[in-house]
Amino acid sequence: MPKLFANNTKTSKIIYKELSYKVVGLLFEVYNQLGSDFQEKYYQRALSKLLQKETIPFDKEFPVDIVVEGEKIGKNFIDFVISGKIAVDLKKGNRFRMGDIKQMLTYLRSSKLKLGIIAYFGSKGVRVKRIINSKV
Repeated sequence: MPKLFANNTKTSKIIYKELSYKVVGLLFEVYNQLGSDFQEKYYQRALSKLLQKETIPFDKEFPVDIVVEGEKIGKNFIDFVISGKIAVDLKKGNRFRMGDIKQMLTYLRSSKLKLGIIAYFGSKGVRVKRIINSKV
């Protein structure tokens, strides 16, 4: 079983430091403008607009194949892939859910990306969780 909470920033290098800090700042800007009362799709639209304004390249609803024994059986979609490096998944709510963390790990492994960021938009503000793919 992988260690899901093994990211210790005191002992590990921050991955894509400048870009990830910029993305997190934009997530807070989205929250500052919208608050907590909207559906996920509106947070996605707002983040798209801010990424475009900052001229940060991104793919929205990035497809990731689900493969079993070399055969594609379906697709998952990551909300955003930023600069071809960081997967970002936006959620509505106040708490981190283990299912969301496992889903992000699946996205990272399938797409061979190193860093994922899950952002929860809720009544307590925006909460951000960095997920590291240790297999890359």
